[in-house]
Amino acid sequence: MCGIFAYLNYRVPRTRKEIFETLVKGLQRLEYRGYDSAGIAVDCSNKKNTDDNNNNNICLIKKTGKVKALEEELHKKDSVDLDEELYTHFGIAHTRWATHGEPSPLNSHPHRSDKDNEFVVIHNGIITNYKELKKYLIAKGYEFESETDTEVIPKLIKYVYDNRENDSVTFSMLVERVIQQLEGAFALVFKSRHFPNEAVCTRRGSPLLIGVRSEQELSTEHIPVQYNSGHLKEGIHEKNSHNKPDCSDALRPVGDDVAVEYYFASDASAIIEHTNKVLYLEDDDIAAVTAGQLSIHRINRQAGEDPIRAIQTLQMEIQQIMKGNYDAFMQKEIFEQPESVVNTMRGRIFFDNNKVVLGGLKDHLKEIKRCRRLIMIGCGTSFHAAVATRQILEELTELPVMVELASDFLDRNTPVFRDDVCFFISQSGETADTLMALRYCKERGALTVGITNTVGSSICRETVCGVHVNAGPEIGVASTKAYTSQFVSLIMFGLMVSEDRLSLQKRREEIIGGLRVLHEHINKVLSLDDKIKTIANELYQQRSLLVMGRGFHYATCLEGALKIKEITYMHSEGILAGELKHGPLALIDKHMPVIMIIMRDACYIKCQNALQQVTARSGRPIIICCQDDPEVAKNAYQTIELPHTVDCLQGILSVIPLQLMSFHLAVLRGYDVDCPRNLAKSVTVE
Repeated sequence: MCGIFAYLNYRVPRTRKEIFETLVKGLQRLEYRGYDSAGIAVDCSNKKNTDDNNNNNICLIKKTGKVKALEEELHKKDSVDLDEELYTHFGIAHTRWATHGEPSPLNSHPHRSDKDNEFVVIHNGIITNYKELKKYLIAKGYEFESETDTEVIPKLIKYVYDNRENDSVTFSMLVERVIQQLEGAFALVFKSRHFPNEAVCTRRGSPLLIGVRSEQELSTEHIPVQYNSGHLKEGIHEKNSHNKPDCSDALRPVGDDVAVEYYFASDASAIIEHTNKVLYLEDDDIAAVTAGQLSIHRINRQAGEDPIRAIQTLQMEIQQIMKGNYDAFMQKEIFEQPESVVNTMRGRIFFDNNKVVLGGLKDHLKEIKRCRRLIMIGCGTSFHAAVATRQILEELTELPVMVELASDFLDRNTPVFRDDVCFFISQSGETADTLMALRYCKERGALTVGITNTVGSSICRETVCGVHVNAGPEIGVASTKAYTSQFVSLIMFGLMVSEDRLSLQKRREEIIGGLRVLHEHINKVLSLDDKIKTIANELYQQRSLLVMGRGFHYATCLEGALKIKEITYMHSEGILAGELKHGPLALIDKHMPVIMIIMRDACYIKCQNALQQVTARSGRPIIICCQDDPEVAKNAYQTIELPHTVDCLQGILSVIPLQLMSFHLAVLRGYDVDCPRNLAKSVTVE
């Protein structure tokens, strides 16, 4: 969804041009999240006016379209001196994904409190009670200029500021009072001309982290959270201690040189090139930087809440978020899968003794084995990973496995019990519907397990235990390597649970043997890229495409069809081959492109029957099949022959040709592969 990036340089001289470049680069790192407009807010002094009273003016520059268009606009501004050196400065930047109001400069962020830009804010999320707040503020005389839900926030903070009881009210106190009136999900960063060079940010339901960079040693790596009621008591407001520059609990450099830089972002990929020292905010944390010192507070303390926020070291490398020699991030991530599946298994599968150890789950293994059922919850590609592994998990755990779309799971108020184990699968760990389902299950006492690709994400922090899939950063909106790593992670879970089942040892050994050579098989599939591109050349002008299979490959059909829809904008449908005669067969004729997945497994004969039905209606199927299968090949228009592996792992190999197919179709149709229209990488609103 929307991307947040902000940069505060305290006693670190930077020209305004360098600040612009830092902010723009941060937004470019967040482009993969999906957006339709961008904007920044910086301190802005007129070239012709050196009056100190104007130094706190805030300049807003906003543009629809790509970040590149915003960058070009910045250099056209006559009102800013690009060469002016700023000893201390705070700038904010944002990429917007339209939810309320069309893409336009007025609807773009940052949003302002008034025409003088007294307060400006950038926001990721949705404010659900904005209509009530807007009505109240209009009645108080505040004028609105956009159609967005976000605009109520800067107007509300100005209202609180205008009605403050005295001048001792600090910036973070104002933010504290504002967020108590907000309902919905948000990550917010505030800037104000009344509080120059100060930054305040907060979050609830949307991700936000802070990077810290200093040449000096930091005063602490564990920041105590300060608690304060935030209410008026006997007419005197209790001041938040963290707003005092000499606060002993604040993070600051040690020594005489207190120069420090802070980076605020919705994603670590925007920060990693500057620093690997980051702090993840929890829901309702308020972080403030005053006089170069970072402190965190909350209004009230809840039972069981961690009173410390630790500085963490990112393991990400800048090379991981660069395209390298590839044309697109999606293409790079498809070809990274031989390495990413090995990274998912590294240190977890011991091939010499067929042992599987998932460190994040081992302390809860007895509880999992005693449970009534497993519930797998996800959205989109993560849901498909659950569908793909349901059959083998039922076989290995001998437990009923429910697979649920998070949004539907919540809509039905699905019964959940204390002896259920609920898995929450999400690449980003911030998917709003999945996060809401997690909280729903926690309230009902179920054991919650996270399967994510992002350390420090909300799902990581809020689940009792979990597995990090270790696929590495995934930038392309259409998920590829995260899917195969989720697939492998869930297989490993089944292998760990079944370790003491004598009757399943032969099956376990077969699967572990398949996992040992999985990366080699993936490399062989990737070598078929040129052939797949040739087939894509025949298909790219079509309007529709059917993908058909059954058994272990039904999930592959769903995932392949989703990839084609996401980035090529072709209509595509994943069809269970067993349902062919119950409706979909009516679509089959010589003009309808059909991809069929037919592997030598338990459903082989049934899939051949479906193939006969397609060819009998003049269908021209492109068949993904095993190598050396003449029986299938003779009825195919084209074949994509894959290495044969264990039935439950074959779906990892069969999905890769569909990933490559969707990529080539999108390129041939002239579309942006990494940033498809209307879509976002991390869906942080319901």
